[in-house]
Amino acid sequence: MATKIRLQRHGRKGYAFYQIVIADSRAPRDGRFIERIGSYNPNTNPATVDLNFERALYWLQVGAQPTDTTRNILSREGVCLKKHLLEGVKKGAFDEAAAEEKFQAWLKNKQASVQAIKEKDSEAARAEAKARLEAEKEANKAKAEIVAKKKAELAAAEAAKQAEEAAAAAPAEEAPATESAE
Repeated sequence: MATKIRLQRHGRKGYAFYQIVIADSRAPRDGRFIERIGSYNPNTNPATVDLNFERALYWLQVGAQPTDTTRNILSREGVCLKKHLLEGVKKGAFDEAAAEEKFQAWLKNKQASVQAIKEKDSEAARAEAKARLEAEKEANKAKAEIVAKKKAELAAAEAAKQAEEAAAAAPAEEAPATESAE
């Protein structure tokens, strides 16, 4: 029986997530499977992969063929590298301790690079938020200047109106005084 390591689609339209399964190559994509070894959610940033490392390694060693996408996932998780190193141990290229040491070094390097990418993304997000805040402050400052200018114009208009009323009221007060003097 030819076995494949492949993705089984779940989720709703436009928001798919996948189960990583071992299935007979003749079985339908979302049909019968032998074993579920993990899940893959491409909707998160970065994509979330939950994988049973030992079972994936076992199935690769017994000859299960991964599809292109699952091969990429397994490579990213280090399963293919571990299989490669164990093949080197079988051939006598190096011992198992050296293979494990190489794998741990690769794993540490991968984690450091992932951490650096996450820090870079968070730094970019902080810089973007700071730029948005500065732009908002500039916009608010411009709005405040416009409002202050309008308030000054209204105050000047009000003062002019009061001055006109005062000027109109002052001659009116003088006029009755002149009439009474006559």
